Amino acid sequence: MLSITENARSKLDEFAEQAEETELAVKVAITGRGPKGFQYDLQLVPPSEHSESDIVSEVDGLTIIIAEKSAAYLDGATLDFVETLMGGGFQFENPNPLWLDPLAQRVADVLDEEVNPAVASHGGNVTLIDVVEGEAIVEFGGGCQGCSAVDVTLKHGVETMLMEKIPEIVAVVDITDHAAGTNPFY
Repeated sequence: MLSITENARSKLDEFAEQAEETELAVKVAITGRGPKGFQYDLQLVPPSEHSESDIVSEVDGLTIIIAEKSAAYLDGATLDFVETLMGGGFQFENPNPLWLDPLAQRVADVLDEEVNPAVASHGGNVTLIDVVEGEAIVEFGGGCQGCSAVDVTLKHGVETMLMEKIPEIVAVVDITDHAAGTNPFY
């Protein structure tokens, strides 16, 4: 499933030596998608810190915990640690498409090609989080996060456009924390 380079393993071991826990596992989840690909959460945690649905495996004596919803998107991925002039960091080389579900891919395409250019004039963006049982779950960012007109944008813009273009979409759900918006358009 997920492979780890020697550089990444060495850096993980180095961080593990500095931790208070004597035994640690690598926990990985995909937390979102953006213009540059997947967004990841990578943590060193006690091996017992996982849910029943997580995928737990061993790679070269290291316990790997992968969130169930992320597993299909991490199949064939490689975790590396890359040194740069500005320091270094963990990087994933991931050959998987951003969406395995064709319906989710269609929704993401409409958001990228039609919705986001429209809200970009206000400094906003809309990101697809998931599609569940015909509901597109989205998150607003930039000028749309905390904007007083976001309900109008959602119902009369995003939802209308998605439901017209993709009949399988029955609703659009906004999961944005609008109170956290730092620069709302209105």
